[in-house]
Amino acid sequence: MARNPKRTPSAHKPGLPSKEQVMDFIRNSGTPAGKREIARAFGLQGQEKIALKALLRDMADEGLIDGNRTAFHQMGGVPKVTVLRVIDIEEGEPIAIPDSWQPDDAVPPPKVRLIESRGKAKAGQRAMPALRRGDRVLARTEETGTGYIGHPMKKLPLSHESLMGVIEIDGSGKGWLAPVDKSVRSSLPVADLGGAEKGQLVIAEPAGKSPRSGVKVLEVLGDPLAPKSYSLIAIHKHNIPHVFSQDVLDEAERAARLPLSEDRREDLRGLPIVAIDPADARDHDDAIWAAPDDDPQNAGGWKAVVAIADVSFYVRPGSELDREARKRGNSVYFPDRVVPMLPHVLSADVCSLGEGEARAAMACHMTIDREGRVRDWRFTRAIVQIAEVIAYEDAQARIEDGTAAEHLAHLWGCWKLLHAAREARDPLDLDLPERRVVLDEKGRIAEVAVRERLDAHRVVEEFMIAANVAAAKALEAKAAPVVYRVHEPPSREKLVALKDYLATMDRKLALGQVVTPSLFNRLIKDVADEAEKALIMEQVLRSQTQAYYGPRNAGHFGLALGSYAHFTSPIRRYSDLLVHRALVEAYGLEQPRPKDHSIPAHSGLSDRDRASLERVSEAISQTERRAMEAERDTIDRYVAAWLAGKVGETFDTRVTGVQKFGLFATILGFGGDGLVPVSVLGDERFHYDERAQVLRGEQTGTEYRSGDRLKLRLAEANPLTGALKFEPPEFEGRIEPRGSRFQGKPKNKGGPKRQDKTGFLQGKRGRPGNIRHQGKRK
Repeated sequence: MARNPKRTPSAHKPGLPSKEQVMDFIRNSGTPAGKREIARAFGLQGQEKIALKALLRDMADEGLIDGNRTAFHQMGGVPKVTVLRVIDIEEGEPIAIPDSWQPDDAVPPPKVRLIESRGKAKAGQRAMPALRRGDRVLARTEETGTGYIGHPMKKLPLSHESLMGVIEIDGSGKGWLAPVDKSVRSSLPVADLGGAEKGQLVIAEPAGKSPRSGVKVLEVLGDPLAPKSYSLIAIHKHNIPHVFSQDVLDEAERAARLPLSEDRREDLRGLPIVAIDPADARDHDDAIWAAPDDDPQNAGGWKAVVAIADVSFYVRPGSELDREARKRGNSVYFPDRVVPMLPHVLSADVCSLGEGEARAAMACHMTIDREGRVRDWRFTRAIVQIAEVIAYEDAQARIEDGTAAEHLAHLWGCWKLLHAAREARDPLDLDLPERRVVLDEKGRIAEVAVRERLDAHRVVEEFMIAANVAAAKALEAKAAPVVYRVHEPPSREKLVALKDYLATMDRKLALGQVVTPSLFNRLIKDVADEAEKALIMEQVLRSQTQAYYGPRNAGHFGLALGSYAHFTSPIRRYSDLLVHRALVEAYGLEQPRPKDHSIPAHSGLSDRDRASLERVSEAISQTERRAMEAERDTIDRYVAAWLAGKVGETFDTRVTGVQKFGLFATILGFGGDGLVPVSVLGDERFHYDERAQVLRGEQTGTEYRSGDRLKLRLAEANPLTGALKFEPPEFEGRIEPRGSRFQGKPKNKGGPKRQDKTGFLQGKRGRPGNIRHQGKRK
């Protein structure tokens, strides 16, 4: 007789099952096994159900099971045929996850690499369109030695729990929800306006199962062109958790009241430690001090202290506060707000190293020799009192005009040695501009400019890098777990692509040698023309791999370091919190047990942390990428809003990318990336040379390539999507690009037409204008 995998309550005595019993039930259940089914199978009631919830959460953290609120399965299991959702495109290949996974699950979902058929569709069938981020597909999956791959069978309609958009009313009085995502091209009919009016930004949800049912408005957010709306759009689009539950807030308040024990902390309140931060910094999680070393054996060397907020003292493993921080992964910074990893009472108050306040800190003591090498280090838990919080610009001004106090001047003296060691190491040096949006007191855009890079920034950066290296090596010395910050060398494929590109500029890249950052630095240094140098730096950046977190060390290529971990920003990065916990455990830095027994006793790395280190590292790598995309999208919207009043004006631009459908160009000076459709370049047909990344006119031989400087007229600027479109101006006064282009006056027959205030109803949606990665975080 075949075994019936289903179990009934009578088959077990009441009581919480063991992990092995739960695993056995999930493996053999003939139906999806959720919490309700497990509780029923084991006859659980009342408090036992609450205990089961905690047990399942622990099993997920330990990697035994995976799933969501409705069903669990053995960790790593993916159904043979399932619905997948595309979350990323890596080197042209879609990466997907099971669509049933919830964004706030503690365990990251298994990734599936989708293999799209490149052949022609069979007779009578339509070829599946290229997959993009957010698409849903029914796919057949299989497990390989390197993970899961999926074979798409059918593209499915998008399924949104909620949608954000702007209400538009057509000529017949019918309402439409116009999307605020520039990758979405169509509007949706509104079945229930819910009191919303034309032009308002709203959150809606599907009104029924069929797309024809339209949507119903759930919440009216107000004016979509108000500056505060731009970050709200990004928060919604990228599913960034931004509301703390009351349980988490209550726990944060209790943690904030924890007393500092002077018995087990080093008292550093006598050191004039300073925090150097942006003038508008919302939190201060690092401070530095240095002085000449009085040890005769290290003559010419320095002593230094990097004090970092002791977040691990307040955020204990296994707490609700910890689970929320892990889910968020990092803080997200927008021009108008911060979505913090930790509640305000911790991130901006108790954990922040404010001036004149006694604060808990993790201190990294370093000895630096006369060559700028960190000779030795030690870590302690300390109490610090910051002597001063100084803005970068103010610190720089004091050094330059000679009014800096001794303790500030010492920081520059120590930095000169650290900088010399950096030069000897020769890390990757890409001086790419970073846009900065400045708001006035009413939240309106006051300025969009390129962020100035000062020596003061470099001083703090070198102290932080030294402390990060010390943390990684200190944990390695104890054979303790490390969450490394990994940046692998460029792949062979990307190097070949870079070599081919440089060949079109009559420059060589030898691939027969060991690839080091110095190779790229020499390449950039040999370029005299500033425009060409900027172009090559961008191409070098694109050849780099994405940095990530992981428990296995592969070095940091960009910084030319063998061991590197993030230690210096635990207020805003969960990775740093894990490094702090590992140091607490490895070096016996535990504090007395809290009197409040609702707060977990231990602040070091827990067994749960240790067991799930690889999965947590992958999850926080994903949240970091999510934050970077959200921040970049928001900057694009602010820049588009800044430019919306300048439509029709002509700007000096540089071509940053070439595709068969047109050019991507950025406004020189402060950015602003947009599309120049091939249709506005003239009447002739243009052919795309993929290897050379050139658009070439069939009749005139006119060429457009990355790096060309052009005068372009701003044709469209949409603040809601961040999309810009450019077109060539009149022939007179144009900057002539390389190769005698614009041989005749363009007709602009297919050029972009003017839109109304939002431009949604006409459906004139351009492709995303910002294809550049503005920079890689270290």
